[in-house]
Amino acid sequence: MPQSIEPLLRFIDASPTPFHAVANLAARLRAAGYAAVDEARAWQPGAAGKYYFTRNDSSLVAVNLNRAPAEHGFRVVGAHTDSPCLRVKPNAAAVAHGYAQLGVEVYGGALLNPWFDRDLGLAGRVTVRTTAGRMANRLIDFGRPVAFIPSLAIHLDRDANANRSINAQKELPAVLCRVSAAGRAPDFAQLLRAQLRRQYRQLDVDTVLAFELSLYDCQAAAVVGLKNEFIAAARLDNLLSCHAGAEALSGAGDNHNAVLVLNDHEEVGSASSSGADGPFLRAILRRMCADDAALERALSRSMLVSADNAHGVHPNYAHKHEANHRPLLNAGPVIKTNSNQRYATNSETAAVFRQVCERAGLPFQTFAVRSDMACGSTIGPITAARLGIRTVDIGVPQLGMHSIRELAGVKDQHTLTTALKGFYNTDDWPF
Repeated sequence: MPQSIEPLLRFIDASPTPFHAVANLAARLRAAGYAAVDEARAWQPGAAGKYYFTRNDSSLVAVNLNRAPAEHGFRVVGAHTDSPCLRVKPNAAAVAHGYAQLGVEVYGGALLNPWFDRDLGLAGRVTVRTTAGRMANRLIDFGRPVAFIPSLAIHLDRDANANRSINAQKELPAVLCRVSAAGRAPDFAQLLRAQLRRQYRQLDVDTVLAFELSLYDCQAAAVVGLKNEFIAAARLDNLLSCHAGAEALSGAGDNHNAVLVLNDHEEVGSASSSGADGPFLRAILRRMCADDAALERALSRSMLVSADNAHGVHPNYAHKHEANHRPLLNAGPVIKTNSNQRYATNSETAAVFRQVCERAGLPFQTFAVRSDMACGSTIGPITAARLGIRTVDIGVPQLGMHSIRELAGVKDQHTLTTALKGFYNTDDWPF
């Protein structure tokens, strides 16, 4: 296994939810000398140093502030912490025909068929009342398969291979365990309370008040392929970019103002207090500036690299790609363009990223969707519209996007990290 890939694989396995991803990235930043700052804390504008802020435990902004932003701007790298998945409903536990089940709803644009016949874990954030009467948030991860969504045997559905559609309400409740014919559904809050006690080795959880939980595939991330060329893992979209951004920020020098923003809720439109369509990033950048006018001056000298995975050409479905824009795995990050502003790339920002890659000797590719197909989007256009910041949308190519297990290139992870580090450190800044 390529040694440089191991930290990414460990990070993905340890980050089954955005809450876990942010906690792990925050620990990585602290090890690199970044100080945690509470948003409620008073702030002295212009105070040089390394800081990070979190919101909702699922979004993060980190800043390496070295020079007056109004004169030198910000170099911003952005990604998102969430991935399509199955989220647990508030009143989740139920019994059907002798089985205890867990009710779920689909989060984001998930491919649903791959969720069947997988060993599923359960993780997320739980809000509790402690024995001292205080509210507290706790991360939870059962760390083992506790649920399963079995397929219907083909003998009972002869058309399954020809036409299988999924009814999310009826067909996705996950099996937890057997119960007696007259049995009740397990006390789900009690199950969570018991797991928290095991996980933290503490007895201070009095009541589970609420939770935000997801099912996840327990299969570990791995390097695969005859030549060990590929990464197979859950949540590559977009934990790969989060990890690359954090690694690049850790390698950013002290000559420029480097910013990393990792937003939650991209997969459901970004419209939340911690999403890219919310106020989080602007609020943090404003703290770095003396006043509103200084912020506007800083933004006019700034640029965002929005890193979100791209569609690699699928060898079995190459006709789904525009003929001259078919990105390959392990051939470098992709500059994503769309004339209808589904991506925020323009000629100026594409040129900046291209130049960073060329001067570092890194390969890169371009992508444009077929003119007869709809184009997806990401945090780039949203952030550009909210802040008025120059933006280029890029990302490593992958296959199986939004599946429970996705495929990317081993070389691309290193190339992306190197390119983002070059963006942070370049002295050839046209703004």
